[in-house]
Amino acid sequence: MAASRGTEFEWHNLKAHELNALAKRDAVVIVPVGSTEQHGPHLPVQVDALLAAEVTRRAARKLCDRGKPVVILPAVWTGLAEHHMAFGGTITLDFATFHALLRGICQSVVRHGFRRVLLMNGHGGNIAALNVIVGELARELGVSIATTSYWTLDDTAKSYAKILERQTNVRHACEAETSMLLLLRPDLVDTKAMRAIADPPMEVMTSRKGMYRYRSFREFSKSGVIGDPSVATAKKGERLLEAAALALADAIEAPGFWASERGADRRVGNRRRRGR
Repeated sequence: MAASRGTEFEWHNLKAHELNALAKRDAVVIVPVGSTEQHGPHLPVQVDALLAAEVTRRAARKLCDRGKPVVILPAVWTGLAEHHMAFGGTITLDFATFHALLRGICQSVVRHGFRRVLLMNGHGGNIAALNVIVGELARELGVSIATTSYWTLDDTAKSYAKILERQTNVRHACEAETSMLLLLRPDLVDTKAMRAIADPPMEVMTSRKGMYRYRSFREFSKSGVIGDPSVATAKKGERLLEAAALALADAIEAPGFWASERGADRRVGNRRRRGR
């Protein structure tokens, strides 16, 4: 259902003066960040960008219903996915380009007067980079910038463990992601292939716990799948999306999350403006 003009929160649907008014209301700006990469033989390559955008949209609706000002940007559809390149279909950036892209987006948002920005991630390969990027951008731009991945929020993880049958949280092209795609874009899910994946690994196995070495995803999974998509259902997909959206909305308006830094952020921003 389309939002009424008084509750519209999608950046691309708003006019410049409406966005200026949202900035004056101290709206939180949410930037969904995804990826375009292989998702096994049964899912389209847009999964991570699609799910980041949908969780963000549902969370924004909940915040609007609570009377909280929020605006969401279109999803960043590519990220850091070198580890999926061996399968084909993947578009990846290097870190410098990814950083520059997000810097340009956040800088534009801040120049329009917004002072709270959340980079809402939908791709595991982006997590480490986003943690570094938000720290650098918060210091550079003098505003509160945060990041999260929807499945890593405590409330999301607890809910997912109860909803899923064969796994406890999101893996890759798995029961969780496939269930959400069966709800959102069933026309893009190959259900025959979904049920034919033979004995998919359930975890990403590493040689030594606590150590990291770059490895292609093909070393973990011949099919490109981690987790069991054969038990996915659209009903689970609705429950998963709603749980993530609720957890995200609650986290965004948690008391003290933004306020603890904003006094210092404003002082930094004021000093920079005076020095221009």
